[in-house]
Amino acid sequence: MASFLQSFIDPRKNWFARQHMKAISTRLRHYGLRYDDLYDPYYDLDIKEALHRLPREIVDARNQRLKRAMDLSMKHEYLPEDLQAMQTPFRSYLQEMLALVKRERAEREALGALPLYQRTIP
Repeated sequence: MASFLQSFIDPRKNWFARQHMKAISTRLRHYGLRYDDLYDPYYDLDIKEALHRLPREIVDARNQRLKRAMDLSMKHEYLPEDLQAMQTPFRSYLQEMLALVKRERAEREALGALPLYQRTIP
């Protein structure tokens, strides 16, 4: 059952998944974003911790992409075609660090240690 579901969402095996990935890629290229830019650090504290551990240059580049996307959206414009062609929307920079943070949190919970950070709802 798990392999069926995995093949169902794999873009290499499923035409619908491939079309969905293509549509998301097009939308991200219009604004110059990467898929990892869509993760919200206020929603999940693991993402906030992973962003905190990344090098400053990567976080600054992420913030610049987000600012540019908001500016383009407010102006109802897209990036020029030549810049859209240079974008790499599915090149990940956050996934490895996020997986490491989640593994560390799971290990701490398994050992019965106190969490490093507490979720507070504003």
